[in-house]
Amino acid sequence: MLSRVALRSVVARQSAPTALVARTSATDACGVRDEKNFPRPVRGEPGKVRLGFIPEEWFQFFHSKTGVTGPYTFGAGLVTYLFSKEIYVMEHEYYTGLSIFIMVYYATTKFGPKVASWLDKEVDQIETDLNQGRVDTIKTLEESIATEKDAQWRAQGQELLIQAKKENVLLQLEAAYRERLMNTYQEVKKRLDFQLEKAALERRFEQKLLVDWVITNVSKAITPDQEKQTLDRCIADLAAMARK
Repeated sequence: MLSRVALRSVVARQSAPTALVARTSATDACGVRDEKNFPRPVRGEPGKVRLGFIPEEWFQFFHSKTGVTGPYTFGAGLVTYLFSKEIYVMEHEYYTGLSIFIMVYYATTKFGPKVASWLDKEVDQIETDLNQGRVDTIKTLEESIATEKDAQWRAQGQELLIQAKKENVLLQLEAAYRERLMNTYQEVKKRLDFQLEKAALERRFEQKLLVDWVITNVSKAITPDQEKQTLDRCIADLAAMARK
């Protein structure tokens, strides 16, 4: 017993690197299995049999040479030969074996389909459970990929938003610059208008002073006699104009 366990452990250690290499070769650097060169193992179905234990290939082998009844004839002749020549002696163990065969046949035909159906369900359940982890992993990875793509799309949207914000800031700076430029223009215009009004007011004031000075000096220069002569002359001119 101990020797068998030691032998199995040695065989397992020797086969471990080979299995590791095979597994590594079946999976690339990205962790994706190469389904073309290394397909996943599929549970094989048992081959067809006749009479419960004779393979279908046995009958196909005889069919091409002896026809349909060839395998049955060969089997019956072989059994008759073994019994007639006493190669197979029918002693008490024969009948025991025949009884066991009948019981096994009855149990197989009576309970075999139910047991087979139950075992198939168990195998399908185990296979489903084993594949469910892979399906869940694939689904999780697909959801992660979708989330990553959504995040990339949102990041691109953020870049557009940042660009729009930059353009908005530039427009605000341009508006502030134009507003300040307009304020500067208005302030300069106010000062120039003030200077223009000041110059016009000074000019009017100087004209008024000059006129007043001229009138005052002229009035001072006229004597009472000149004023009387001028008044008389004006009356005479008016009388002459009235006669005409």
